[in-house]
Order: sequence, then structure tokens, then C-alpha cells
Amino acid sequence: MADRNLQFLDVPRAEPAKLPLETRLREFREIYAPYEAKAAAQQAGRCIACGNPFCEWKCPVHNYIPSWLRLIEQGKLFEAAELSHQTNSLPEVCGRVCPQDRLCEGACTLNDGLGAVTIGSIEKYITDEALKAGWKPDLSHVRPTGRRVAIVGAGPAGLGCADVLVRHGVQPVVFDRYPRIGGLLTFGIPPFKLDKDVVEKRRELMEGMGVEFRLGVEVGRDVAIEALLAEYDALFLGMGAYGSVRGNFPGENLPGVFEALPYLVASINRELGLGTADFVDLAGQRVVVLGGGDTAMDCNRTAIRQGAASVTCTYRRDGENMPGSRRDYKNSREEGVRFLFNRQPVEIVGSGRVEGVRVVETRLGAAGPRGRRLAEPIAGSEHLVEADAVLVAFGFVPSPPPWLGALGIECHPDGRLRISADRRRPFATTHPKVFAGGDMVRGSDLVVTAVFEGREAARGILHDLGVARAAAA
Repeated sequence: MADRNLQFLDVPRAEPAKLPLETRLREFREIYAPYEAKAAAQQAGRCIACGNPFCEWKCPVHNYIPSWLRLIEQGKLFEAAELSHQTNSLPEVCGRVCPQDRLCEGACTLNDGLGAVTIGSIEKYITDEALKAGWKPDLSHVRPTGRRVAIVGAGPAGLGCADVLVRHGVQPVVFDRYPRIGGLLTFGIPPFKLDKDVVEKRRELMEGMGVEFRLGVEVGRDVAIEALLAEYDALFLGMGAYGSVRGNFPGENLPGVFEALPYLVASINRELGLGTADFVDLAGQRVVVLGGGDTAMDCNRTAIRQGAASVTCTYRRDGENMPGSRRDYKNSREEGVRFLFNRQPVEIVGSGRVEGVRVVETRLGAAGPRGRRLAEPIAGSEHLVEADAVLVAFGFVPSPPPWLGALGIECHPDGRLRISADRRRPFATTHPKVFAGGDMVRGSDLVVTAVFEGREAARGILHDLGVARAAAA
């Protein structure tokens, strides 16, 4: 009988099949096919069950990865779904959008030449297939506490918080200004990475658990924050980071220069049939994308699907130091995007409209305050990259609403909310009833870190409300 722990030698890493390139370039649907049960079990069986699972430590929510891989290998789908949800409120989303190459799969013991276990694809498979088979979270043991918490923002942080609260008998009521839940999951991440039906299924699941959503409601406009404080036992703020980072160089305001997030939101709204306001059609244009993160990759691939004549992505460091997902980088290259590394924009030029981006070549110097090597301009290396349109994807910063100050909620100079260092009350703000998490606390970051912080804030809320936490939550 073959040694199960040596299965990785006989079964190579095999990612799910992708749509043919010519199909991908015409459509906005997800490009990865789902695993069949046999393939999922085979790939899960490649896990060698490390005594000290580095994949768990590298995962921001510390998923029980080897344990649910073993369950999938054994064909125990519902058990795997239950276990997956003990640590992650959005596993089917994280399986699709997390940069696994920098997290769990990057830390996999087999990643050193043998091919990491396809953790992300199996994580996606577990919830997708369990829901198809009729699985629902078991809340039969939960007893209502009579406590109610208002959550402002239906993005990953807010959903993570609501998930933990409802599992402890606390009624979450989630307010969001958009007509659908998800925040940037729905309106910022293109459907070729995350089909919006996935988010809608999560909404149905959470409503079935007892979470109430009040959508199309903007706090501060449609309902006063003071009213929420009076009506609810606690508040959680998870409103994300929507302010664009500027390059502060000449030409940023020329016609033909677009901020990444409004560009993506308008494109997704059009795909969802929610209107065409602010839609930017880049068909036939020479597009230059500035930035090397996940949002830049989303802009690259959206412009390609719109039929851009060419898409060039510039980044000030080299490819190894680019922060975006390697998977998205690979897919961008396959789909025809040209990358110019070690290029830093110094000016967007044009007479009345964009005509190009003047860039300077760079080399990596010493590490900066955050530990990353700084890009140093090379004298005399300036040159022009011609363009008809420029998409600026330098990242995002929080835009705290004006009512925060009136509540005495303190922010850092960059707009991020200050939170308590008290481990019993994680993610508590300077207001005694208000907690916060996700991008408006951390700054623009990963979906999975926002989920983690929402869940941790729920732990702090439960402490304040005197609600005992279940061992599995």
C-alpha cells in the first residue's frame, strides 16, 4: 500500500483549468473552472500534514488548513465546510482573491520545488460545493441574547464581524450605502476574479443565519449616527478605504487620466446592469496603468477586455518586489499586458489631453522605514511612454466621515482610526461603544485581513456585552 504521506511525489500540483485565452479576452466571467471531487481529493491528499503547519501561521485568519485538506481527501465535504467557517467568514471569497502565493501556499513545505498544495482552489471548492449540496451553518445551539449591534459597512470586515456576533446570539444589523453587500468585493473586484453571484449567495446564507441587511442606507445622510448609538448596544465601523493615493506630479488632472477605483466601479456597475454613469470605455486606446498592486492588475485586465489597443503597466520597483498577486501578474501577461519594471512616473504629458507618461528608470537602493528597498531614480534615463489614457493605481487611504470627530473618535494623521491596545477589547475605538476594523483601521490591505479584524472586533464587542464566546468561534 502506498504511503499516504508520499502522495505528493506521485500527484503533481494541478491548478483548476482556465478558460481559453480567446474566451477570456471577450468575457468578464471567472476564468477558473471548479475542481471535480476526485481532483480536489487528489490535490488535498498532497498535503504532508506538517507537524508545525507554516500555512496556518502565514494565513491571516489562521485557517485549519491541513485538517480541512484531510477531510476533503476523505470525502467529508460538510465537515470540511464547518471547519473552514470556524476561522473564516468568507472562505469561498478568499479562495478566489487572496494572494496565496504570498500567504499559505508560499509557506507550504512543498513550495520548495515540488509545487505547493493548491490551498486556495480547495478552499473555494469546499464552500462552493457544500452550498450546492445544501450545507448550512449549524446554529441550533445558539440562544438569542437580546443584544443588538449596528454594523456600518457590508464589506469583508463588516461581514466578518456580523458572522461571529450572530453565532453568539447577538443580532447584527448591517447598514451599507450600496444596493448590494460586499463593498469592494462587489463593486471593486472585477467579476473575472470574483463572480458577484458568489457574494449574493453569501448574503442569502447570512440572512438565513439571522443577519439583517439595510442596503442603500448611508449613515450620516439617511440615518444619524447618534440614533444608532442610542438604539444599539454597540457599533462596528467597517467602511473601508476609498480615497485614492495621488502621485503629486504634473499632468494628473489632464483629460484621459482616471483614478483606478472609480474606473473599476463604473465598469462593474455596467456589467451588473446598475447603470452606466461615469463608465470609461477604453476600446481602441493605448492604456498605461501606473502601479504594481492587485488594483493595477484589475485595471490591466479590465482594459484588455474592453478592447484596448494596448495595455502597459509601469511599476517603480522590479518584478520580484511588485506587491500584486503573482497569479494576477501571470494572467495579465497571458492576456497581453506589457510590463515596464523599474519605471517611476514623473509627469503625465499632453496638450489638452493625455499623450503619454514621462518616466525615469530606477534601481533599488537601501531599505526604507517600512523595510522595503527604495526606488532610486537613475539620472538621464527619462523617456516617454505614449498613451491615450492613463489609469492611476497607487493605492487607497481611508476617508473618515465628518461625524467621527463629533463622537470623539480619534484618527491618525493619515485618516486611519485609532484603536485600543487592550487585548480584551480588540479594535475598540476611542468611543466606548464603537469598534472598527479593516481598511479604515489598517489602510488598504487584503480581504482576508479585513475579515480577521472584523472577527476580532466582534470578540471585543462580545466581551463588552458580557456574552460568553463559543470555543469554536
